[in-house]
Amino acid sequence: MQQRAEGSHHLRRGLKSRHLTMIALGGAIGTGLFLASGNAIYSAGPGGALLAYGLTGLMVFFLMTSLGELAAYMPTSGSFSTYATRFVDPSFGFALGWNYWYNWAITIASELSAATLIMKFWFPHTPSFLWSGLFLVIIFLLNALTVKGYGESEYWFALIKVATVIIFIIIGLLMIFRIMGGGVPGFANFTTGDAPFHGGFLAAFGVFLAAGYAFQGTELLGVSAGESENPEKNVPKAMHTIFWRILLFYILSIFVIAMIIPYTDHNLSVTDAVMVSPFTLVFQKAGLAIAASVMNAVILTAVLSAGNSGLYASTRILYALAKKGKAPRFLGYVTTHGIPIWSLIITAAFGLFAFLASGFGDGLVYNWLLSASGMCGFIAWLGIAISHWRFRRAYVRQGGRLEDLPYRAKWFPFGPLFAFAVCMVVVIGQSFGAFSGGQIDWGGIISAYIGIPIFLAIWLIAKWKMKAHLIPLEKCDISRISIK
Repeated sequence: MQQRAEGSHHLRRGLKSRHLTMIALGGAIGTGLFLASGNAIYSAGPGGALLAYGLTGLMVFFLMTSLGELAAYMPTSGSFSTYATRFVDPSFGFALGWNYWYNWAITIASELSAATLIMKFWFPHTPSFLWSGLFLVIIFLLNALTVKGYGESEYWFALIKVATVIIFIIIGLLMIFRIMGGGVPGFANFTTGDAPFHGGFLAAFGVFLAAGYAFQGTELLGVSAGESENPEKNVPKAMHTIFWRILLFYILSIFVIAMIIPYTDHNLSVTDAVMVSPFTLVFQKAGLAIAASVMNAVILTAVLSAGNSGLYASTRILYALAKKGKAPRFLGYVTTHGIPIWSLIITAAFGLFAFLASGFGDGLVYNWLLSASGMCGFIAWLGIAISHWRFRRAYVRQGGRLEDLPYRAKWFPFGPLFAFAVCMVVVIGQSFGAFSGGQIDWGGIISAYIGIPIFLAIWLIAKWKMKAHLIPLEKCDISRISIK
């Protein structure tokens, strides 16, 4: 088990196999799929959207197989921070841990804002703080009771999302093959106008950059593995679904949308209104009159799921940092129910502060906080690729047998190197649109890239304070973390 902080109890392995599998399944499904996928088709055409999401999905596949190998061998709630500390250098692990905590703490604030807007679909004249306060209390309580409470809530949140996507794809395919009505012209929309590749390379590249955000959250499996029962068995089991969930949830969903709604439909360009969600539009074409209300409820579920997962992930990362002496010691305290309660309180308070900041000064403070978090998920992904590449080389260098790994990522070293290279393209290209106009948009550039200098500053300061250096492969700590 995890080492104990003085005067505290320890985390509990309360997540069952079904929890871990559904967390892995549901992690990739959110507003990026339900709301933003239509804009991808509108911008790049059906072919461009499918190509962009397919390439991004391939990158995520290799990233998650890398993470699966690490998490099955070394299940810990510290996840990326612990792996980077052991296989790269302690200062990199320090910076990666705080980067990931900040990413999810800010996500809590953004999901509270989104949940408020969603509730106003039904209750347009209610005060925003009523819903944001209610939802913060709900996700706080789900995380404060037991880890099983988090696992159960995520299981049902994810089940609703998964069921919605499966029903959507079945109905869509029935419409495409004209088994169900809706006036769908078969596959004609794939070549309407200048489709399938509308807007050329730059349009597809823009969708490719945006698609990365839609897939963020899949890495939650690495954090939750630290509190799962029998992670040596359950992590590989969850990992075996990743290719199929990427194919099913994104590629097939975008294909269905593109075949039923032509890319020229301006409704696809709207990304913040449930009435014109591509899912809502398809359900309406199928004759389901209550589609908007149903999709609003599903999107609310996705938002609550993201906030719930964000609070869980950031709490565990903060706890792990405290255990390693990289955060105040009291944050490592754990209750008799296995909850790092002070880490939970501090994280929830930060999320609430960020949310409240959105209501003052035209949201200037909140916008800057949000901008700084934009890169955090991609930095975490880069950290996963680097850590896995270093781990596998250190493991072999120190005489480890590949047959003894509970889960082995295939195509090493191509997998992590490919994921690193593609993810780096996403990071560097984030603000390519700021250069493509008649003049440079400096505000857009700063907003897109501010997370990088912040991360580098934390890393370099930590490196200087710790006098840390790259750990030689033969000295990397590849000892197993006890799961008894």
